[in-house]
Amino acid sequence: MATSNAAFVTALTTAALATVGFLAYQASATVPTRAHTSSVPAAVTSKVPRDGRNPAALPPGSGAGERVVYSLDDNRVWLVNAGGQVTRTFQVIPGTIDPAPGVYVVTSRSNSVTGTDGTPIEHVVRFTSIDGVAIGFSSAVEQAGRPAPAATTVPTGGIRESREDGDAMWAFATIGAKVAVIH
Repeated sequence: MATSNAAFVTALTTAALATVGFLAYQASATVPTRAHTSSVPAAVTSKVPRDGRNPAALPPGSGAGERVVYSLDDNRVWLVNAGGQVTRTFQVIPGTIDPAPGVYVVTSRSNSVTGTDGTPIEHVVRFTSIDGVAIGFSSAVEQAGRPAPAATTVPTGGIRESREDGDAMWAFATIGAKVAVIH
């Protein structure tokens, strides 16, 4: 009896490892091929749109299928449907911490919270974290009479979008949705 249990556990472990290996291979096949080679911090690099004729054009090499594409260099987001068509694109304001280029999935969402800078935010769509700081998209809630938050030295991972764009992101990027971060 112990031998059959051990064989069963071994078979399950082997199947689990094969599944994880296959999923890792699939994920690596969708990672953008452009690598970051600059030693200059992202905050001081030039923000030149990659397509001078149409800065809102979806960059090549940003993956395939339904996804959110976030360009670190352009401070722009594209919502792309399953057929590869852009359904919306908009400018964003990054936090103080940039995620590394790669493919992520939406891991959590919050309808309404307070950001690390003390600003009330809504429609938070998180896809990774760096050193305990959540990285994701959000919209600042505008409150009449509330002063703007003071400059902060607290690391922030919020990628701010307008409330209208935040509504679109909230509807599009549910748990498990793919987020491709590119330069």
